Amino acid sequence: MRTPLAGRDDVDIWDRSEMEPRIRHVLERTVRLRDTGPYRPKSDVQVTAMLEGFFAAKNLRGVAVTDVERMSGGASKEQFAFTLTHRGDRTGERLVLRMDPLEAIAQTCRGREGEIQMVMREHMPVASVRWFDADGDLLGQPAVILGFVGGVTQPSEGGSAGVSGMGGRLGALIDRLAPQYVDALATTHRFDWASANLRYFDAPRPNSNQAAIWQVNWWSQVWWDCLVEPVPVVTLAERWLRENAPPCDSPMLVHGDLRMGNFLFEEPSGRFTAVLDWELAHIGDFHEDIAWTMQKLFGAWGDDGVFLVSGLLPREDFITQYEAASGNVIDPARLRYYEVLNAYKCAVMDLGQAMRAAAASNNHQEVVLTWLGSAGAVFLHHIVQLIGKD
Repeated sequence: MRTPLAGRDDVDIWDRSEMEPRIRHVLERTVRLRDTGPYRPKSDVQVTAMLEGFFAAKNLRGVAVTDVERMSGGASKEQFAFTLTHRGDRTGERLVLRMDPLEAIAQTCRGREGEIQMVMREHMPVASVRWFDADGDLLGQPAVILGFVGGVTQPSEGGSAGVSGMGGRLGALIDRLAPQYVDALATTHRFDWASANLRYFDAPRPNSNQAAIWQVNWWSQVWWDCLVEPVPVVTLAERWLRENAPPCDSPMLVHGDLRMGNFLFEEPSGRFTAVLDWELAHIGDFHEDIAWTMQKLFGAWGDDGVFLVSGLLPREDFITQYEAASGNVIDPARLRYYEVLNAYKCAVMDLGQAMRAAAASNNHQEVVLTWLGSAGAVFLHHIVQLIGKD
């Protein structure tokens, strides 16, 4: 076990209760409600009734919810586009409803997602947040309602990708997309979260290992809550992560899932129209975001056989450009730690939560979740490779 260094305010690496209170609330709620399934996907009629009741509770009058359309993509939330008109807006507004099924590949908080997008909209292209129902008090299940944003995640010609936008080729748009992508990461990490009113977030103590341990405990809790069958490499990774948890001197805002498939852009200009999927956002170590986007399943290979981070830049070029844009210096040891952590998180999602939700029929995308189980072996292999460097 690692001995805390002088001057550090570390936490007990084996205290699994050490995590953000809001995350604990969401995880406990998932376990408490999972046996009420199976989850039934919502029909257009059901969604319309849910929304009309919600808007009535928000004191909108003359409400009409029309053109309800289920949205594809993603492996977590159930999503619908719809048009809202009411006495205060007769022209109508196109909106998106993102709501929680009973279980998803990632158990997150709609309050956090809505809150962080509201503040980040002032700093980068982000979908507007119109309302959120953090615990489903009005809608019956946690949800966020966003403004509809146009754009694509892959070029319409020659950019076909797999599940969740992964594995695509960005082609001639790379030179226009790469600087915006790097800037989105740098802007996220520069954000002054301490001055923002983030009621659903807590921050780890600086100059301690708490940022790392909060994340280990989050995903360890998910693993043991949804265990389908034991996987020795997952247990090995948890021990390694606890015993090697590094300090974070200055916690920053972490997006948590910024990668290929999670940004929209317009054609033919390549201009970003929205950075998507803020549901995993938290205050922590910026190395976590850098390591996340470097994962092989979230990138692509160029025609010359060189791996491109998020399908955009070779690894070293990405690091150089990020450091110049952000002012942060990447520590190779901490980067490696978070590469292990992210592979562990993905293994937990694919081999644990996805399998548990699919087996219990507690999600609207059972086929997609089952398919994701096959990706678990990729992350287990990556864990072994990274830990084997010791």
